[in-house]
This record gives sequence, C-alpha cells and structure tokens, in this order.
Amino acid sequence: MKLSPAEETLMQHLWSRGEAYMKDLIDAYEDPKPAATTVATLLKRMIDKGFVAYRERGNSREYYALVSRNDYFAKHVNGLIKNFFNNSAAQFASFFTTQTNLSAAELAELRKLIDEQIDRQQP
Repeated sequence: MKLSPAEETLMQHLWSRGEAYMKDLIDAYEDPKPAATTVATLLKRMIDKGFVAYRERGNSREYYALVSRNDYFAKHVNGLIKNFFNNSAAQFASFFTTQTNLSAAELAELRKLIDEQIDRQQP
C-alpha cells in the first residue's frame, strides 16, 4: 500500500521524531501549518493503512510508525525497478548514473558501495 504525498510528508515528520503527539507533528510543519483536523484525518488514514499506530497517554495519543523509513523506501525503489525498468536493477542503475548528473566522486562512492556488496556476497 502507498501513502499519498500529504501522508508521506506527515510520515517523514513522524519518522524523524520516532514518537510524537499531534501537537508535535503540527509544529514540525513550516508555516502555514495544516489544521489539526487535517493532520487528524491523515493520521486516521495512515492508521487504517497500517503505517501508524498510537498509545493512549492520558487524554492524548502518542503516535509511532509501524513501517520503517528504510522498508518504505526499499518498497518504492523495488516498485520503480519493476514497473519502469523491466525488473532490471542494471537498467535502473544505468538510468540513475546517466540521468542524475552525478560527480566523479559520487560515482566512485557508488562503485565502492557496489564492490563492498559484491565482497559480502562471495563465499
């Protein structure tokens, strides 16, 4: 399941805090801040989708993520690879390295990361 852009923004605020009350989440936005009813609606939808849960703390709810940022991002990247690059990570890497204007230093860092991953997978 996917989050809407507004839900993703709210989820980013929640991921950065770990746990937060609604007031904390609203305060995380730049001005103009969304209405409390808007944030409450987004949280309700995210709870229904299984991305967020809460604990009762007196009369308040403390919200926390059920899905990690890495898991959510990995699912998106894998979906992009599947849907736009014929399920080929090599096609994705080719597109990424040629279309994003990476510097030589950034490409060298990518090569290093790939070489390290290859080394980990060899017996």
